[in-house]
Amino acid sequence: MKKPVLVIMAAGMGSRYGGLKQIDPVDKYGNIIMDFSIYDAKQAGFEKVVFIIKKENEGDFKAAIGDRIAGQMETAYVFQDIHNIPAGFEVPAGRVKPWGTGHAILSCIDEIDGPFVVINADDYYGREAFRVMYDYLVSNEDDEKYRFAMVGYQVENTLTENGSVARGVCGIDDQGQLASIIERTSIERRDDRIVYEEEGASPVEIPEGTLVSMNFWGFSRGILTELSERFPAFLNKALRENPMKGEFFIPTVVSDLIEEGRATVQVLHSHDRWFGVTYKEDKPFVMAAIKERKAAGLYPEKLWE
Repeated sequence: MKKPVLVIMAAGMGSRYGGLKQIDPVDKYGNIIMDFSIYDAKQAGFEKVVFIIKKENEGDFKAAIGDRIAGQMETAYVFQDIHNIPAGFEVPAGRVKPWGTGHAILSCIDEIDGPFVVINADDYYGREAFRVMYDYLVSNEDDEKYRFAMVGYQVENTLTENGSVARGVCGIDDQGQLASIIERTSIERRDDRIVYEEEGASPVEIPEGTLVSMNFWGFSRGILTELSERFPAFLNKALRENPMKGEFFIPTVVSDLIEEGRATVQVLHSHDRWFGVTYKEDKPFVMAAIKERKAAGLYPEKLWE
């Protein structure tokens, strides 16, 4: 089996945060959240990282992290381009929004020839997630079905005090596999309860301990074939119904494959505390959390020395 590859989605500009949050330092040495994810991945056994970025951000991105990581792991870049769509389709006039996470992963099709992990650039996942996912990918292969995996986090470990967050709320079957995933776009803690609220509806409680997706996926290369084959159908529908904002999401394709009986997704557990810079106000907390983890010996003071 080929060694798993780490894929980092870093093409998005943080609309709620404001600016290119993926390259904002979180310690005094200029390290960013991605540094710590890549460090944890390397400790788990990963040897190659693929960055998905926008072409116009290439110079800034390489200066902020890419050139530094190139000395630590094999490094590749792919560009998510809104105009990279199948022949016969056209980008609607005025659309600037990318086509979503599924389209981002398709950008990697020429760089990946085996299993791979997909993560967000601006989320801190913790060492446990990389370890359990690497172990899964080197121990499992597709058979009559795709054998995917995801890392689930307890919802209470994924909240920020500075606003609501979007999370994929997971249903798990009795074999520990993903049965359903429903995107909830407005989750927050109110007093002693965790709730989500859809437009025009009353708040609905989410019990503590509920597993949510943080976009930490483990795939075989087969997902790229599925994404490629399903993208035109998505475009046909999106260009009719939501031409400015329609997005091709990884969880949607995964859910479809589960419903079709063509894939399973093993849910791996992490007890780590997530943190990230969803909002500008989150940054001091992130910096304090990194400092605490260094003091506890999880990371060296100077990460890459």
